[in-house]
Amino acid sequence: MKNESKGMLLGFFGTAIFSLTLPATRFIIPYFDPIFIGLGRASAAAVIAALILFTFKQARPNKQQVKGLAITSLGVVIGFPVLTSWAMETVHASHAGVVIAILPLLTALIGAVISGERPSMRFWLISVVGAVIVISYSLLQGNLSFQSGDVLLLAGSLLAALGYAVGGKLSQQLGGWQVICWVLVISFPFIIIPTLLTKPDDLSAIPTLVWLSFAYLALMSQLFGFFLWYKGLAIGGIARVSQVQLSQPFLTIVASIILLGEHFDLTTVIFAIAIILVIAISRKMPIKTKHS
Repeated sequence: MKNESKGMLLGFFGTAIFSLTLPATRFIIPYFDPIFIGLGRASAAAVIAALILFTFKQARPNKQQVKGLAITSLGVVIGFPVLTSWAMETVHASHAGVVIAILPLLTALIGAVISGERPSMRFWLISVVGAVIVISYSLLQGNLSFQSGDVLLLAGSLLAALGYAVGGKLSQQLGGWQVICWVLVISFPFIIIPTLLTKPDDLSAIPTLVWLSFAYLALMSQLFGFFLWYKGLAIGGIARVSQVQLSQPFLTIVASIILLGEHFDLTTVIFAIAIILVIAISRKMPIKTKHS
């Protein structure tokens, strides 16, 4: 129970860092190509990650671990950052924050397949309720039809869930911060060229506050936030800790209102609160492992 509580706490702190990702992306999207935002932030983070691995003299992962790191990269370095950046061209950050609340269910599903966790039927039922709430919100906000941005967000969420689950399992072997650092370093040769090809023509014309927001995405959303997130998944369990991320919509909405001046939408707040209630209930649902 002690490890589970610590994992939940670390997961929440990681989620709090991630909650500013969409508002920051929404803020800088007028200045950058979506690919530059998605891959550029990872390229910058990869340089720092390489320095960290070198400083602490970390052993190289084995071939099997490299395969897992590559899959994780597809989700958290390429898929989710790029697709959500594109989505931010057409949807508000607060709206997107609720749509991607389907992430915990997807992460739990994939985690159950790859990690040997066996959530109870009650856990799955309450998780499905959360997913239904998310989908209902998306349909209502889109005039009973999906927006193009929602499709990108859902695709990005699926890839992120894959990256979270595989990365969470790898964290049990390599350590939380080591996983994201290796993921970034392995990804660097493949993402640096598209990053350079999509960079702004005149870097000096970009406002300082925009660069600071980009730096947040690179250092916090893409790197240090994962230190906490993967460590939490490793010690608290993938399915259990993944549900903490259902608090992200509320945190994102608050950040969007404060930082972006987005409209206070009562419907969004009501749905976000409903999702938070779902996570409160799901925490009480039993989850077994192969050894329990």
